Amino acid sequence: MSYDAIVLAGGAARRLGGADKPGLRVGGRTLLDRVLDACADAAATVVVGSRRPTARPVRWARENPPGSGPVAALDTGLRQTTAELVLVLSADLPFLDRATVRALLSAAGTEAAGTEAAGGPDDREGALLRDRTGRDQPLVAAYRAEPLRREIALLAAEHGTLSGLPLRALTAELRLTHVTDTEPLASFDCDTWEDLASARARIREHGNVLDQWITAAKAELGIDVDVDTKALLDLARDAAHGVARPAAPLTTFLVGYAAARAEAAGADPAAAVAEASRKAADLALRWAAESGGGPESEESSPG
Repeated sequence: MSYDAIVLAGGAARRLGGADKPGLRVGGRTLLDRVLDACADAAATVVVGSRRPTARPVRWARENPPGSGPVAALDTGLRQTTAELVLVLSADLPFLDRATVRALLSAAGTEAAGTEAAGGPDDREGALLRDRTGRDQPLVAAYRAEPLRREIALLAAEHGTLSGLPLRALTAELRLTHVTDTEPLASFDCDTWEDLASARARIREHGNVLDQWITAAKAELGIDVDVDTKALLDLARDAAHGVARPAAPLTTFLVGYAAARAEAAGADPAAAVAEASRKAADLALRWAAESGGGPESEESSPG
């Protein structure tokens, strides 16, 4: 489903003492880059805020005057888009994931089924994420572009300006459906230093740390490949136990190199990693069997 993304990154961050909130880091990546990763497949991405380095190319825009509020910023970003469907996000969502983005786009798009909005599913004009406390998140949402432009124009005509208007003045006039936050942290935002500390702690929790680290490493290296974490950890274990501890990182590096060469020759990346891992794991087990003098070593010895 084709869509454009608008990321609002120009707030005053008053509860953070005016800090550059989009540039704050969680898990080694800026909050803005983490949000941009969640919408990496957007046809166009517009960031409304001050220019800064980003992990991927974006279009930059700035509301006039700067700091005139979310509706004015959204209007500025919307003028830079052409898709019929627009994803609207704030720049302070450290745990937003692609699955949540897809759910929002599906609910707002023409192919969604079973959603509920005023006037019926066919009349919906967007989809908001609703967190587990029942709060709607208008900056974690997908909107149909034409109704959004219509209501922004009506607000401008009614008030003479968009400056200072709250988002609820806009969303109240749209027929919206809701997507329940199935991932408990998808709507978590960093408004205070306590929120930032909590995000940094959560990312290091035992159940999350490897997935979060792999996602961060892939983004940093500019690669997008499915990682079979268990297979690679098993390989590292076999190399460490069967050969020597330093063999673990060296072996996984060689597997990655071999998989890259296979991909360059036309192989599927995930399949290339799996095949290289299998070969290296088999080698490590054969190596270990020889050192133990087991039956495999005897069978493989010259007669």
